[in-house]
Amino acid sequence: MELREILSRCDHTLLRVDATAAEIRALCDQGMRYGCASVCIPPCHVAGAKKYVGDRLRICTVIGFPNGYNTPAVKAFEAAEAIRNGADEVDMVINLAMVKDGCWDDVAADIRAVREVSRGRILKVIIECCLLTEEEKRMLCRIVSDSGADYIKTSTGFSTGGATADDVRLLRT
Repeated sequence: MELREILSRCDHTLLRVDATAAEIRALCDQGMRYGCASVCIPPCHVAGAKKYVGDRLRICTVIGFPNGYNTPAVKAFEAAEAIRNGADEVDMVINLAMVKDGCWDDVAADIRAVREVSRGRILKVIIECCLLTEEEKRMLCRIVSDSGADYIKTSTGFSTGGATADDVRLLRT
């Protein structure tokens, strides 16, 4: 696979809490220059970034980030507002407390609430692999798939660790 093809599947990301508008514009410039799939940015920068790039680059933002413990209604509101502001894609963080409590129907409802307001947009669900057992990861793969999300992601990058090769192998099965 050529580098350009790899980059076309990657989100160029800047989610620091102190990211400035100038840094977001620079990220967008890089994303366009290198042909990235999208830029993933904080919700507060979506409108400005969309105005800056127009249709030249997909804008992705995060929902319930980084902890995921917002209620489904709050996540749905956040996603709807991000889409109104120009987001083409949303990355939502699951509620790990629900997972740890084994409240699988609530986890599914959480994802469906965001899917409902993001129809026609790409929805990625971040499951934070470093905090999960193998069985929880397997269960989440089924729930994410059944809930209509487009992708599953391994990590926010803000927790105790990232994804491992074993995580990627497990998620691919």
